[in-house]
Amino acid sequence: MTRAFLPKMFTVLLAGTLAGLVLAVAALPAALVFGIGFSALSAPYAELPNTLRTPPTAQRSNLYANDGTTLITSFYQEDRVDVPLGEVAPVMRQAIIAAEDARFHEHSGVDLRGIVRAFTANRRDGATRQGASTLTMQYVRNVLSTDPRLSEAQRAAATEVSTARKIQEIRYALALERELSKDEILTRYLNIAYFGAGAYGIAAASKRYFSTSPAKLTLAQAALLAGLVRSPHTDDPINGDADSATARRGYVLDRMVESGVVPADEAARATAQPLNLRPSETPNDCTAVPEGHNDWGFFCDWFTRWWNSQQAFGGNVDERQRTLRRGGFSIVSALDPGVQRATTEQVRRIYPAEHPHAMPTAVVQPGTGRVLAMSVNRIYSVAANPAGQPNHPHTVNQLVAGGGSIVGYQAGSTFKLFTMLAALEAGLPLNTVFDAPSRIVTDFRVSGGEANCGGYWCPENASASVSGRHDMWTAFGDSVNTYFAWLTERIGADRVVEMAERLGIVFRADDDVQLARHGAREWGPFTLGVSATTPLDLAGAYATLGAEGTWCAPTPVVSITDAAGRRVAAGQPDCRQVLDVDVARAAADAARCPVGDQSMYHACDGGTATGLRGQLGRPVAGKTGSSERYATETVVALTPQLAVAAIAANPDEPSDAVGRTVQTAMVEGVGEILSFALRDEPVRDFVPPSDTTAWRVTGQRTGN
Repeated sequence: MTRAFLPKMFTVLLAGTLAGLVLAVAALPAALVFGIGFSALSAPYAELPNTLRTPPTAQRSNLYANDGTTLITSFYQEDRVDVPLGEVAPVMRQAIIAAEDARFHEHSGVDLRGIVRAFTANRRDGATRQGASTLTMQYVRNVLSTDPRLSEAQRAAATEVSTARKIQEIRYALALERELSKDEILTRYLNIAYFGAGAYGIAAASKRYFSTSPAKLTLAQAALLAGLVRSPHTDDPINGDADSATARRGYVLDRMVESGVVPADEAARATAQPLNLRPSETPNDCTAVPEGHNDWGFFCDWFTRWWNSQQAFGGNVDERQRTLRRGGFSIVSALDPGVQRATTEQVRRIYPAEHPHAMPTAVVQPGTGRVLAMSVNRIYSVAANPAGQPNHPHTVNQLVAGGGSIVGYQAGSTFKLFTMLAALEAGLPLNTVFDAPSRIVTDFRVSGGEANCGGYWCPENASASVSGRHDMWTAFGDSVNTYFAWLTERIGADRVVEMAERLGIVFRADDDVQLARHGAREWGPFTLGVSATTPLDLAGAYATLGAEGTWCAPTPVVSITDAAGRRVAAGQPDCRQVLDVDVARAAADAARCPVGDQSMYHACDGGTATGLRGQLGRPVAGKTGSSERYATETVVALTPQLAVAAIAANPDEPSDAVGRTVQTAMVEGVGEILSFALRDEPVRDFVPPSDTTAWRVTGQRTGN
């Protein structure tokens, strides 16, 4: 007679009898039990809670580098990764059955013989020393007691010693066994059971205690793990009682011999073995990145900020974090370990971690927005710093991407790109000529500051030698302040601000936000990079030129798959055409001038970082920038394949100037980063702009 065809009346009678015996073991009133048992134990599987039909086991999410195998870190509330039964060693399956439910394959969810045995033993001893819960009943209890979708009261009820709880366990166990195979139940049990030392499920337990996979467990190892589930908090040999764990291992081995699954001599050899623990702990969160790769922490931190902004993972930050730490996601990030290492080497060559000056640097891929590297000369750690040093040498503040208390740094003349793009889009050609004086008085009203002439903004050039006739090529190459002040005045400062925002510049400082929203028309100095920004925003903006006008939101991921192996859409690039293609090509053509390359029209004549083209040995564009009194220095460089932005600043004291001389070392460092990152990439050139965009005044040029 099979379980599937058990007559209903017999099932009800059997259930009532079982319920009575079980609760007798717990010394509960038998009459009450029989009453509940007869009336409540015949519910169909369809009426079970969804929790039991689709168990919501919390599983850790893993964050990998772009090779898909190098683990950056994990995120979890419970260290668990579900595995199929085929990936669990047969000896482990045998051990858990022998330890917890020797008649697992004979009963229908509730073991009458086991209940009678437990009842007899407990009556004889005068105490409850033997339980009668089957693996199926234990599984039910585990699910209900850990389900986050249930209330605290409901979870507490799943483990209380009461008639109702035991009846519910029996009822649910019988229903599950009618619908699930024994292998399915065993798989679920092995994946939900707690093995102590923070390890949930057999995969985490195998790693935690023996640094191995469940498929490779030996007899002695399997017996030890199977023995832990009874009392995981006290028998845990890492943090608890190793002698108790050894004794429980011996008990399991004896049960395996009794069950006939292991010969006595093999069990004896396993019993004689020392525990031979090889503990390993799964990293959790960004402060637990692998030793020797502390610099990955800033990328990891930015990844979590990115995740927290994705509505696909929940309605608020708390929900999104729960999704990450319970969802079992496999996340292949954009981080390239080689490029990250090269970036960190260059950053720390210029400034050590203990130096008050920092050089946050970002590497972004045009056309996808994927961030290959994020580095800064700091130790990612919550360790205390000396007084007066909030961000060095230790910090977890996001110095590269901004956020929290980090609003960014002034990037100087790199912002002239946005003025040039706005002018090109307005219909002015690259050959727009202006006789730039050493100082210019504009119509933009200002208050205070050195560049103030009777209440009007009046910037001057960094050097008198660059004054004179310029077009966009030479003015961008020589970084002529007065040319771009004039150009801003001609097209409107608000269009320059809008262009910067369109290309991903985020205003984080309150003053910048107010000016952008309510004073953009008068924000003439914006063209000289007085607004705070970050290397990540800046690299993303310049990458738009490499992608011919396609801006992509910087993203830390290549792909995300959920616990079931389904691809998550949130991991795909978020790109859109924000510039007319020819406008982007024209700006890229002019951006070749500052870094020693030559425009397609041979219009470049000098630059501020002319050695970069020779160092790199391939077409390159970019820009340098210095803020007032050289408080910060910035270098941006791009090819069609990569964009790099680095800013030197003192995050703790903006008035502590880094000085002009560091710019030369920064240019060399950015060149080294690009050289390494592109070492195996084909040489690609920029596409030249049309004659019209280069030479002729036209109407509005829009392609977004």
